[in-house]
Amino acid sequence: MSAFQHVVTAEQEKQRIDKILSELNAENSRSQVQTWIADGYVTINGERVKANYKCQAGDEIAWTIPEAEPLELTPENIPLDIIYEDRDLLVVNKPKGMVVHPSVGHGSGTLVNALLYHCDDLSGINGVERPGIVHRIDKDTSGLLVVAKNDLTHTDLSEQLASKEIKRKYEAIVHGEIPHETGVIDAPIGRDPKDRQKMGIVDQGKPAVTHFRVIQSYPDYTYIECQLETGRTHQIRVHMKYIGYPLVGDPKYGPRKTLETNGQVLHAKILGFRHPRRNEWMEFEVEAPAYFKEVINYIEKIY
Repeated sequence: MSAFQHVVTAEQEKQRIDKILSELNAENSRSQVQTWIADGYVTINGERVKANYKCQAGDEIAWTIPEAEPLELTPENIPLDIIYEDRDLLVVNKPKGMVVHPSVGHGSGTLVNALLYHCDDLSGINGVERPGIVHRIDKDTSGLLVVAKNDLTHTDLSEQLASKEIKRKYEAIVHGEIPHETGVIDAPIGRDPKDRQKMGIVDQGKPAVTHFRVIQSYPDYTYIECQLETGRTHQIRVHMKYIGYPLVGDPKYGPRKTLETNGQVLHAKILGFRHPRRNEWMEFEVEAPAYFKEVINYIEKIY
């Protein structure tokens, strides 16, 4: 376990302990912090408190972060839509609703579980819980991912991501009619200070750039293509909300009143990169799944 201490400042006075701790532990959600408090891993001036305790200036907070229990990854015979494969990598078309790698609450049924059944070897750079995973897309986002079978491939692809060489284009449907054909959103993304389970536009966030163009507009919706220059968590979802056009069906960043889609209408359509071993450019494209087309058909019918 890792132990930490903090003295409450005057600015933090009367703030809840779970709020202060979630800000001090940016990688953990507020609900996770509340679990630490309930399980006795947090004390104020040597005493256990509840999550709603309001701190006073000078209070001494002490907490330990329990070691995460290692996940046991089990290969599972889950069908994969493999677009390309060689000895170094795979390109997979991930379906909507599939989590990319195991985590708390998602120990099975993930893309990694399926990959472990399909492949004898996957790169180990991202640790035992994320073998082969170079980049991710959200559970309810469909589309293309590249998976590394060895560390050489993983390192090279990661460098291409960092240097913005990899081409990633998405299709999405957003609320509102965008009045111009193209646009660029350049706004830093970081953990939302008001809700640690969300990302947001924050001054101290990481640089994030999204290019978009309108494919088709309707009175209350717009069908768009987005190209990522960077790849921050929830980037397209956060950026489109920021400019006033949140994704249709997005339960985290979209409006409450939206179309029934079981998650954001977002599809990773095009993926291009330089093959790490052969040094040749490779580009793949997959059409949006049926549900995506059904949403478009529904919108066209009502207008």
